[in-house]
Amino acid sequence: MGNGQFLIPANTKRGELIFGLFQPVDLVILLVGIGITLLALVIMTTFNIMDNTTALLGVLPGLIAVALVFPFPNYHNIRVAIGEVIAFYTNRQKYEWRGWCASYEFKDK
Repeated sequence: MGNGQFLIPANTKRGELIFGLFQPVDLVILLVGIGITLLALVIMTTFNIMDNTTALLGVLPGLIAVALVFPFPNYHNIRVAIGEVIAFYTNRQKYEWRGWCASYEFKDK
């Protein structure tokens, strides 16, 4: 492998993640969601108010947190994919033709 050509493995970015899966914000979201769920379930069982509706409401924060940090193809996770969709629809949608130029210099109007 001469001439400065290096073979970079596809999973090099995973080494920068916590447990190879989580960015710090993802881990915080997951831990807070699961913590709220556990706290809600403890409160529900303590006060004996556990029926189907309250159990679903108690488990909902944990389910949402797990869904947000779940891996998604071509993106890091669902949270990142949702952010990309929001960025796409909130950014400028009118694109101007600039011609076939190799370099582009931005001029603010």
